[in-house]
Amino acid sequence: MRALEIAAAGMQAQQMRVEVISNNLANMNTTAYNPRRAEFADLHYQQMQRPGTVNASDGTVLPVGIQLGLGVRPTAISVELGQGPLAATGGDLDFAIDGAGYFEVTLPDGRAAFTRDGALKITGDGLLVTSDGFAVAPEITVPPDIRSISVNPEGEVYATFADRIEPELLGQLTLASFTNPKGLEAIGSNLYLETEASGAPLVSAPGEDGVGVIRHRYLENSTVDAVKEITELIEAQRGYELNSKVITAADQMMGAMVAIR
Repeated sequence: MRALEIAAAGMQAQQMRVEVISNNLANMNTTAYNPRRAEFADLHYQQMQRPGTVNASDGTVLPVGIQLGLGVRPTAISVELGQGPLAATGGDLDFAIDGAGYFEVTLPDGRAAFTRDGALKITGDGLLVTSDGFAVAPEITVPPDIRSISVNPEGEVYATFADRIEPELLGQLTLASFTNPKGLEAIGSNLYLETEASGAPLVSAPGEDGVGVIRHRYLENSTVDAVKEITELIEAQRGYELNSKVITAADQMMGAMVAIR
């Protein structure tokens, strides 16, 4: 009976939807996290009678036909890009991107990765890095005897010293943009990798070429809407339950058929 396989495919789809929702809720406090959405499409159809087929009995054309669907399949888990609210932290090493764009960092194997998480740190050598220790590109080294750091919206990093009046320019933060940011590969730790789907990164100074600006002493919050996620979780749970009832009904029907035989 096809209903068993169709309902099983529906249960698998709703289970995947619940897994995506649970990941969104788990990251509702993750810096600069954008929620994901599971997307689905119907499976192939069994064409028992194609629309437009000539009826052999009287020569008329069937206006609709008989097309039996065989279930559902996942097509994508798409990220819902959006600007999260900016929260003031007061931290000298906290940077939020107000607008589009990503910070570029260098992984230990030399590859470039991208992130919107601007909660940066300083190594013992004064290098500006992410929380996982990946150096920001281009590299910026902070002297040990500074009094404070300031960054303007254009990404210029200045250090203030106790024995000087004028601040010293340490470097320039840049931002990368992509033709299709939804095509980036998420690898965890708030990091993304370039793919053929995303296109090559276009690196420019903040405020140029359509990228955002830097907000110093701010961090970008997650864009997860907990109420919306809970609502979708209830919908997915109901969908799972309904598909399980279809399996139960189909099993009872098969049992009745066997009993008749």
